[in-house]
Amino acid sequence: MKRRIGGGLLATVLLSAALYGQAQPQPATAKVDLIGINLSAAGFAGQVLPGVEGTNYFYPTEDYFRRYAAKGIRFIRFPFLWERVQPQLGGELDQAQVALLQRTLDFADKYGIRVILDLHNYARYRGQLIGSPQVSYASYADVWKRLALTFQKHPALYGYDVMNEPHDTQGLWPRAAQTAVDSIRTVDMKTPIFIAGDSWSSAQRWPQVNGDLLIKDPADNLIYEAHIYFDEDSSGNYASGMKGVHPMIGVERTRPFIEWLKKHNLRGFIGEYGIPAHPQWLEAMDNLLSYLGEQCVPSAYWAAGPGWGDYPLAIEPKNGAEKPQMALLEKHLNKHDCEVIGPR
Repeated sequence: MKRRIGGGLLATVLLSAALYGQAQPQPATAKVDLIGINLSAAGFAGQVLPGVEGTNYFYPTEDYFRRYAAKGIRFIRFPFLWERVQPQLGGELDQAQVALLQRTLDFADKYGIRVILDLHNYARYRGQLIGSPQVSYASYADVWKRLALTFQKHPALYGYDVMNEPHDTQGLWPRAAQTAVDSIRTVDMKTPIFIAGDSWSSAQRWPQVNGDLLIKDPADNLIYEAHIYFDEDSSGNYASGMKGVHPMIGVERTRPFIEWLKKHNLRGFIGEYGIPAHPQWLEAMDNLLSYLGEQCVPSAYWAAGPGWGDYPLAIEPKNGAEKPQMALLEKHLNKHDCEVIGPR
C-alpha cells in the first residue's frame, strides 16, 4: 500500500521438506496453507526513529497468536523496520529489537504459526534508496546476513521477505534483490526467500515493471510476492469510495502477475490485499480468494494486530464483534487442496 499508518506462507510441517527442495516423499494429505494475515504494528511510525515500543509502534502480545491460531490461521507476514533493528548501517543489530522479534517467533511457535519476516522499508533506509551513494548494496547485504544468522534456526521461521513494496527505485531494485539473496545464502541454504517487485509490488503492473526480475537462487527456493488493492488508484487508501468497484476487480488486477509466474515457472504469493467492510468490496475479495485458491497461490490479508483503531481495512474485532473480512477469510480456510505453492 502506498500510504498508511504502518505498513507466510505456511506449508504444513509435513510439506516443509518439499519447499526446501529436499527430495523426500510427501504424504498424500500434505497441504499448503493458503490464507494468512499481516500482523502489522511493529512497522508503524517510520518517521519516528527509533520510537518507543508501545507508543509509536507495537509488537503483538501472545493473545493475538492464540486467537488467530484458534481461527485456523497458520502463517503471518510480520513487518518491521530496518532502522530500528539496525540503527547504523553495517552495525550490530539492536538487541532490544532482536529480543522483540525473538519473542514474536516464540509466540508463533507456541501456537503452530509460522512467520515471514518482512523488512518493511520500500527499498530505502532513512529515505535513501538501496544502491545509492548513501545506502550501498553491501549495507543491504549486511543486514540480511545478520538477520539470517540470528533467526535461521528458529522453528517458527517460514521465510525472509527481503523488502516490502520497492518503488521508484530508478532501476536499482533487481540488483538489490539479488544482493539480498546472495547474502542470505552464504549462511542459510534452506529458508524460502520472498522477492517483492518494484512499483509498490503491483500485481496489475508486474509484467511491465518487473518482467525481468528473474533472481538467481542457488537453493532454488524463491517465492515472488505481489500486492493488490481494489480501489481506484490501487493505493489501499480507498479515498474514492466505491468508484470503479466490480466483482472481478481483484481477479483482473491479480491475473497479470499470475500469468507472469506461469510463463517463467515460478511460485507466487500475494503479500498484501485488503478492503473496507462493504458488501461490494467483500464480493470482490471473495472472488479473489477463490481465484487464488484455484491457482494454489497463498495470500496474507492486510491487516491485523494492535494499534489500528478505526482503520477500515483492519480485521481486529470491534466491541467483541468479528469483522466481515475475517469471516470471509475463515470461509476460505482449507477450501482448496494444494500440495505445492502455485500457480498451477
